[in-house]
Amino acid sequence: MFKSCIRTYAARAPPPTSAHLTQLLQRYALSPPLALDLGTLLSFGRPVNRTSVLASVNFALAEIPRRLAKRVRSLEALPFIVGTNPYVANTLNAYRDSFELLTTFPAVSTLEENKKFTKQLEDLVHRHANDIPTMAKGFLECAKYMSPTQVSNFLDGMIRNRISVRLIAEQHIAISRALEDSVGSVDNVGVVDMQCSPSQMIRMCESYVAELCSATLGASPSIVIDGDVDATFGYVPVHLEYILTEILKNSFRATVEFHKARMLPPVRITLSRRSAGPNLLSMRIRDEGGGVSPSNMARIFSYAFTTAKSNDDHDLDGGWRGPTLPNTEITGKGLQTGLGTIAGLGYGLPMSKLYAQYFGGSLDLMSLDGWGSDVFLKLPCLNGAGDSTI
Repeated sequence: MFKSCIRTYAARAPPPTSAHLTQLLQRYALSPPLALDLGTLLSFGRPVNRTSVLASVNFALAEIPRRLAKRVRSLEALPFIVGTNPYVANTLNAYRDSFELLTTFPAVSTLEENKKFTKQLEDLVHRHANDIPTMAKGFLECAKYMSPTQVSNFLDGMIRNRISVRLIAEQHIAISRALEDSVGSVDNVGVVDMQCSPSQMIRMCESYVAELCSATLGASPSIVIDGDVDATFGYVPVHLEYILTEILKNSFRATVEFHKARMLPPVRITLSRRSAGPNLLSMRIRDEGGGVSPSNMARIFSYAFTTAKSNDDHDLDGGWRGPTLPNTEITGKGLQTGLGTIAGLGYGLPMSKLYAQYFGGSLDLMSLDGWGSDVFLKLPCLNGAGDSTI
C-alpha cells in the first residue's frame, strides 16, 4: 500500500488544450492503435534499405501518436484532484507536447528528412525516460484519492502503452542508424537480437546488481548458472535486461538480509530452451532469501508493495523510496541516470511481469516461507513472427 507522503503544493489544474490540439486528439481517438505485430517491426530491418526505412518512419508517424493520444485521454480522465498534482500534470503536459510534435511533423519522403525525424524521435524517447518514476511520485501523494485497483489498472495501461511506444521508436531509430552507418548484422534486426544469450545477460546484470547490493548492504551473493547455459534465442535484450535486473535486485537483497553476516548461499539460475511445440526460453531464478510470508504473497505483484525494510519513508541508502530506472535504461541507451537504489516502492515485479507478458511470456513466483523463493520466467523465442497483445 502507498504510505502517506503528502507534500504541500498549489493545486492547479493542467492548462486546457488549445482548440487545434483538441481537434487532433479527437481525430486520433477515433482511430485506435493497431495491434503491434512483431513480424511488421522485423520486416523493417530485413533488409535495411531506403524502402524499409521509409516504411518504418511512416509506421512510426501513424502509430506512436495514436498511443500518445490514448495516454493523454487516460491522464485527462483521472480524478480532478489527482490531475492537479504537479507530477501528474507535468506528465500530461509532456504527452500533449509529444503528441502535437508528431502529429504536426511534416511528411517524411526522403532519407534526409528521416534523419531529422529520427533526431526528434530520439529526443522524445529521452524526454519520457522518467515518466514512470514521475507518475509513481504523483500517485504516492494522491493515494487516498484512488483505490489500489484504480491505480493498478491505470498503471498497467500506461506501462504497456509505454513499452509499445518505445519499441516502435527504438526500432525505427536502430534501423535508421544501421542504414546511415552502413552497419548490418545477421544477429540483430533493429532492437531484436536473434542470438540473445541469457547467460551473458545474467552476468551483465549480476555485475550491476552486485555493485548496487554491496554498496547498499555491504555484501552480495554470487550467481550459479546451470542447465542449457549456451542457449540463445531471439528477443529484445533491453526487455530481458529489465526483467533480470529487477528479479536479481530482489533475490540479492533478500539473501543478504536473511543471512546477515553468515556465509551467503548463491542465487541459482537454471536455463532451458525448448524447441518442440511452443518455442520457449525458460529460466528459474532460485534464492535462499527466506521467501515471502503467506500474508504478503497475494500482494507480491501489486504496485507500490515492497518488502524492503525501512524505519521511515526513506530507502536503505537514505534516499526517497521511489521506483528507480533499472539498468535497462542506463546502459547503452544514453539515459544516464546513475545507479538506482536496491529497493524501491514495489514497481519492479509488476513491471517485470508486464514486460514478460508483452510477447506472450509469463513470470510467476513461488515461495517456501523461511527458506527462499523461485521465480519462473518463460519467454517466447522471437525468431520471425508473433503478435503482441498491445
